Amino acid sequence: QVSKLADVMVRHGVKKGDRVVIYMPMIPQTVYCMLACARIGAIHSLIFGGFASKELSVRIDHAKPKLIATASFGVEPKRKVEYISLLEGALARVHSKPDKVLIYKRPNLGHVPLVPGRDLDWEEELAKAACYKCVSVPSDHPLYILYTSGTTGLPKGVVRPTGGYAVMLNWTMSAIYGIKPGEVWWAASDLGWVVGHSYICYGPLLHGNTTVLYEGKPVGTPDAGAYFRVLAEHEVAAFFTSPTAIRAIRQQDPEAALGKQYSLKRFRTLFVAGEHCDVDTLEWSKKIFKVPVLDHWWQTESGSAITASCIGLGNSTTPPPGQAGKPVPGYNVMILDENKEPVKAKTLGNIVVKLPLPPGAFSGLWGNQETFQKLYFQKFPGYYDTMDAGYMDEDGYLYVLSRADDVINVAGHRISAGAIEECVLFHHAVADCAVVGQEDPLKGHVPFALCVLREGIKTEKKMVLEEIIEQVRTNIGPVAAFQKGVFVKQLPKTRSGKIPRSALSALVSGKPYKITPTIEDASVFKHIEEVIRKK
Repeated sequence: QVSKLADVMVRHGVKKGDRVVIYMPMIPQTVYCMLACARIGAIHSLIFGGFASKELSVRIDHAKPKLIATASFGVEPKRKVEYISLLEGALARVHSKPDKVLIYKRPNLGHVPLVPGRDLDWEEELAKAACYKCVSVPSDHPLYILYTSGTTGLPKGVVRPTGGYAVMLNWTMSAIYGIKPGEVWWAASDLGWVVGHSYICYGPLLHGNTTVLYEGKPVGTPDAGAYFRVLAEHEVAAFFTSPTAIRAIRQQDPEAALGKQYSLKRFRTLFVAGEHCDVDTLEWSKKIFKVPVLDHWWQTESGSAITASCIGLGNSTTPPPGQAGKPVPGYNVMILDENKEPVKAKTLGNIVVKLPLPPGAFSGLWGNQETFQKLYFQKFPGYYDTMDAGYMDEDGYLYVLSRADDVINVAGHRISAGAIEECVLFHHAVADCAVVGQEDPLKGHVPFALCVLREGIKTEKKMVLEEIIEQVRTNIGPVAAFQKGVFVKQLPKTRSGKIPRSALSALVSGKPYKITPTIEDASVFKHIEEVIRKK
């Protein structure tokens, strides 16, 4: 499949260094496409299937692909995703149009018409194709461009070099994740995110592991037992997911009754990442899955973990709760204050990495080296600025509290939103929570909590809020000045599980806010506005 697909691309004019945009769902053909690009030295840019036309067009215009690969439809719990009409909408807006569009028609989902002279039918093309041999590239040749969210001005297209990435990923499979070749591995992410690139596609395949590709959700496809079924059916040895996914399962099935019917005999480690994992969710996961649950921390830019419990290197499988691991070999992680000075243990500061960055990390931003220098290396010369905030304990464990912009400045005190959220989530009635800064005439900002109640909670909301306020006062202290909150049906999240704090902060402060295109369900903002208005 891969070598024939490579032949199709070459036959239609794709050369080493050309870009190919892949706009496809979570299906094997998407992986074949990535690998076919790698085989011929074409640079792929996989664009997450949830992006609508405008976002897609901005990325196409920036990457200027020779060819776009897409599929007829995607499948969501309650709808079909019409990839072709979304792509047509994007192509109507772009200046640099691709020469060809390769379309994979998914069986039994309906017909899509092809545009003569531009569109290629996947099956027809493959039927005529021969096997194409690998093209050699220098080790720093770009393997892919991955556009990250939070883009203002020019899009931020993270560029990944080929050689160092392959070496790093292969090493991490055993060193960090403790997996042996031949075992089954599952990263429950989307191919469109960095976790999907590194740990659904390249990492496990380089290391000789079977990789699970799951086109579904933790709940609703069909229920909260889905992850357990996949783990059992495929005899998964190690599993990687986000805390948001686990909270979604827990909210619908608090005792994991649906999951308990499955025997997970090969399963031995659960890894979480993507956002800070609160202690309550961590403890619940340990109890339900009966395996070590390890949080670790990394970014699109790094391509693999910056801090982790490297179990293949003998790190503890029972690290203290709340930590995100110790620096992975190759990453010299430090905490600096605003004056660029190292801080004492357990002091909140800016998380930075002393240069040089190890193999596998990004080599630049596509067509935007000026921003690359300014954004990541200017504020702390000699360091990579992760733009995250946190602290290290005496044993060298890192605690990542929040993006640096998630720190709420309450009357001059820097309070971590993540720390308050963690505290709120300890309340038995709360399933999920976001804490953001609300403008306050006296203190500048005060923390404001948006909480989702668990199913079947009978306690009065006013009572729950009072208990939460007391809990934060006891655990974080009166300095947090936390007294305000509302209960909402759900929280807006990006598709990778992150909370859009700056938008929510503007909303609760009665200011105009921008909904980024990565948000899973934008209607939630309107619901929250109504709740706050009624209050």
